[in-house]
Amino acid sequence: MNENLFASFIAPTILGLPAAVLIILFPPLLIPTSKYLINNRLITTQQWLIKLTSKQMMAMHNTKGRTWSLMLVSLIIFIATTNLLGLLPHSFTPTTQLSMNLAMAIPLWAGAVIMGFRSKIKNALAHFLPQGTPTPLIPMLVIIETISLLIQPMALTVRLTANITAGHLLMHLIGSATLAMSTINLPSTLIIFTILILLTILEIAVALIQAYVFTLLVSLYLHDNT
Repeated sequence: MNENLFASFIAPTILGLPAAVLIILFPPLLIPTSKYLINNRLITTQQWLIKLTSKQMMAMHNTKGRTWSLMLVSLIIFIATTNLLGLLPHSFTPTTQLSMNLAMAIPLWAGAVIMGFRSKIKNALAHFLPQGTPTPLIPMLVIIETISLLIQPMALTVRLTANITAGHLLMHLIGSATLAMSTINLPSTLIIFTILILLTILEIAVALIQAYVFTLLVSLYLHDNT
């Protein structure tokens, strides 16, 4: 009960060396692959989900935007598997680290913006000044639109980090309360334990939804610049 509430968010080390890199590389190993002509049910379901997600995200893109399909599908699979593995006891969730989420968000956002300036510079610059803007408001609107463009990767990062961190903290608090009440009041313990199970189911959904939202927003940024 005296354990630090934020101890589970500290990056683990092995013999004094950071183990975060190994943890980040671990989820792709869990994705099953098949060398046979006929796949089993697990791989068939996996491929169906990937095709469904890819089709939904790529439907609004043109030919140039669809070149990002492999990257976006890999991104959603990576974030989803990382979030789900972080729900296991005594595990570490890399997506609770602001630095890692920034490392994912900034290159993807920058790549989409640079692509927009290279291919459609007039349309990209037009976003900074909506049509019909009164002349006195032009400098203010340009500043506001520039700031809104620059904070897009930070918004992606904070959204993912906050949602995953909040869920883990809530599960930690309710789990500690269940353990503390187990020696005091059994009926109350059962009620709290039921809430913990429901919260775990909710966190599984949140882990998948946040992976989808992160990837979908990157896809929208790409659509605005292609």
